Amino acid sequence: MAETMRSLLIVLLALLLAACAVRPPQPEAPLPGPDPEQDRAPTEVPPGLEQLPDPVPRWEPLSRSGNRSPYMVFGETYHLLPTAEGYAERGIASWYGQKFDGRTTASGERYDMFALTAAHRKLPLPTYVRVTNLENGRSSIVKVNDRGPFHPDRIIDLSYGAAVKLGFAEQGVARVKVEAIIPDEGPPLTLDAPVFASHLEEGNGALWLQAGAFGNPDSAEALRGRLDAIIGERADAVRVHLLRGTDALTRVRVGPLPDLREASRLQALIMFSELGAMPLIVRE
Repeated sequence: MAETMRSLLIVLLALLLAACAVRPPQPEAPLPGPDPEQDRAPTEVPPGLEQLPDPVPRWEPLSRSGNRSPYMVFGETYHLLPTAEGYAERGIASWYGQKFDGRTTASGERYDMFALTAAHRKLPLPTYVRVTNLENGRSSIVKVNDRGPFHPDRIIDLSYGAAVKLGFAEQGVARVKVEAIIPDEGPPLTLDAPVFASHLEEGNGALWLQAGAFGNPDSAEALRGRLDAIIGERADAVRVHLLRGTDALTRVRVGPLPDLREASRLQALIMFSELGAMPLIVRE
């Protein structure tokens, strides 16, 4: 019995020493790679993307779309920064390319994958930023005119052209520094109270998906037709509405929706359809 107890003590002591041993330093985690199912590089790349001249930051008014706060994507609520002044952040950048080329961005502009633009979750639209690739020192100014990326480990989504200029188009992601540039001319871009929506998780207003706002009613009607095709068999329960506001814009909204879960599900369906738009969840 004593011999058995001594053997057990020796085994326990050996396990304790092994658990207390100093582990060697772990290598830095690799960067997450691009998802080939979500996007792809262009089949033909025009020469000279590495030498694209930086856009010149200039004052522009806030875009009529894309500046609603808060907004929700995939069940996550995002609040916009009231101003871009002083913004600086380090993190991982990715790029988006051919799948979204030619589609409408959150600001209403057409996405050109060879232009120097970007998507950001929280900066006012538009904002000019300088992006520096911390792995090779390359930098470029880009115009933020879209929303994204909606991956928790990434801070900015660059156009394919910007990724080529910064030298990370092939690997898909890079560690970067992003710094806002405030033009000298014009008033500061500040989101004032009328831009902000009521809090999504509270209130008694109906839930809607807002897919766009247009000065041209014909454009709104065209989007409604495309949304009707995407919604398909749900058309009996969910309608696509055209609502005229006091600002002369025609808003394209889907709803009303029963709850945030259904709004998020339908939002994802539209976002990953051929339409490629990112409708915002609003409560009014």
